[in-house]
Amino acid sequence: MEMTAPLQSATVSQPATDPVYPPAVLGDPSHLTPAARKAIIALSGARPGRFFLEIVANWLAVAGLIALGLYADKILVTLLCIVLIGARQMAFGLLMHEQVHRLGMRSKYADWIVNALAVFPLGVVTIEGYAKVHLAHHKYFMTEKDPDYKRKSGAEWTFPMGLLSFAKVVARDLTGLNTVKLIKGKTAPADQDEFLRRNPTPTWFRLAFYTLAAALITLFDGWVVFLVYWVVPMLTTTQLFVRWTAVVEHQYNAPGATVHSITPLVELTWWQKLLFPDLNFSMHVYHHMHPGVSFSNLPKVHKIYKEEGLVDERAVFHGQGAFLRHIVKRS
Repeated sequence: MEMTAPLQSATVSQPATDPVYPPAVLGDPSHLTPAARKAIIALSGARPGRFFLEIVANWLAVAGLIALGLYADKILVTLLCIVLIGARQMAFGLLMHEQVHRLGMRSKYADWIVNALAVFPLGVVTIEGYAKVHLAHHKYFMTEKDPDYKRKSGAEWTFPMGLLSFAKVVARDLTGLNTVKLIKGKTAPADQDEFLRRNPTPTWFRLAFYTLAAALITLFDGWVVFLVYWVVPMLTTTQLFVRWTAVVEHQYNAPGATVHSITPLVELTWWQKLLFPDLNFSMHVYHHMHPGVSFSNLPKVHKIYKEEGLVDERAVFHGQGAFLRHIVKRS
């Protein structure tokens, strides 16, 4: 691949105020060499095999954690399992995000299938509803028509944040006090029809899913297990992880900002990828520049930008701990 030196002209314009996250990516696709652009095009498109494997791995992890909690029958182990299952529920939400961009399964009934395998179990969201919210975010980025810009505002979305204020937000998430607010943020307004899906999942299919699920839980006398190991994480730890991915996604309260100036770049450690799989969401700046690239190929896109001399390594956060220390003030 042809190499290029870092370009001063490629530096992305900054908002009027100093960015909370120093831009790690120094250019957009127009600054790539033809060879690099061609390589990224080759990485684009749905990756159904990897997508389905991720769904299966996620369910196996959930099943294993439930089995561990039941076998140990210790409160500390149960609490640990609740935390880790929350991370897996977050991953199901990120798989929904992947399908919204049509990067998972591609068929007439793809949304139906993914709803049943990954989204309906989360309770209130659907691919069709989330598509209206998220695709509007892409199209109207950081304007009044961006649903994320409007709902992620105020003190709880302003960083850096004091340690005490941050602890209060975490406590509200873990106690379920922010659950309704966070769920509403993933739900499209009733009059929003700009991003309607082809062949949307019918209501009867969703009702049939929940009816069958309730019947199976009853048949196997599993309501206590379901409440402890699925509902409790969904109302508590999952909400915290969903907020974390949103904080990693962008700095909010920044009207008119560019993607580069408000989107951090975080490289997770191997154990963070294992315990808190974020489907490379921490490389979100590349997703906005190349929304047709699957999550599984974003690290390859990152490598290409590094080879092109368009990554400032000093601005890359190495691990979630480094990012957390940057956004939370100790005093």
